[in-house]
Amino acid sequence: MHSSNPVFARSEGFNGRSAGPAPSYQSSPSTWSTGAGAPTDYDYGHGAPTTPVQQGPMTIDTVVQKSAITLGTVAVVGAATWFYLSPIATDADLSRATGIGFVGLIVGFVLAMVNIFKKAVSPPLVIAYAAAQGVALGALSLVIPIQFGAVPAGVVPQAVLATVLVVASTLGVYKSGLVRVTTKFKRGVMIAGIAAVGLMLVNLVMSLFGAPLGIRGDGPLAIGFGLLMVGLGALFLMLDFDEIEHGIRNGLPESESWRSAFGLTVTIVWIYIEILRLVSIFSSSD
Repeated sequence: MHSSNPVFARSEGFNGRSAGPAPSYQSSPSTWSTGAGAPTDYDYGHGAPTTPVQQGPMTIDTVVQKSAITLGTVAVVGAATWFYLSPIATDADLSRATGIGFVGLIVGFVLAMVNIFKKAVSPPLVIAYAAAQGVALGALSLVIPIQFGAVPAGVVPQAVLATVLVVASTLGVYKSGLVRVTTKFKRGVMIAGIAAVGLMLVNLVMSLFGAPLGIRGDGPLAIGFGLLMVGLGALFLMLDFDEIEHGIRNGLPESESWRSAFGLTVTIVWIYIEILRLVSIFSSSD
């Protein structure tokens, strides 16, 4: 089945659509085999064959390493943005933080679109996306709690810890086999995701006329919707894990680890924002 995640949809290897045997990678620094049993050399017009640069296969270790880089970039840039904008003492401070967060989201969205539609993965662009998201999260981690009447310094550590627990629990459930990522599962998650986005767009339009649906406020409906969004984010995370396993089985090159890290970062950032909203709502009622 075609990938349900647009991050992986541009890569045939993640979808099992490769037209031929997956490449095999040798330990020799001068040999790359295409599966036909013979090394391949390339002549770039200089009169002598040139062997392409050796690249090993994508593995769990390489995905973890690249994900640590992207998520670490988000965390470091987010912390720097937080300290740069703190404290929020006036309305002007809040407006500035909101503006910076909005710019970070827009830049992150543009870079995400470039990364999604760029067939060859670009590590610098992936890291740039992570940095932009770090700016956005650093600002939003101040703005969102304040909007709900909570103290950011108390909310953010709880939101970070809850995000880690959700990701770890989702990975545990996926690896245990309790939930199988089948074609029907993928289709159902995609339908739920489209429905959730559609509902948020309707809520946005209605809010412009002063009659929001209440799913992004601080009432029971907003809490319920927020919990559903966290659950949906966890389901999308399972799709990410499944796509990564497909990529490893299909023998994708190590460079595709960056695409995997990008996909995981997109989903984890989404989960964190939803949890941040929920923790802010609960903290404001204390």
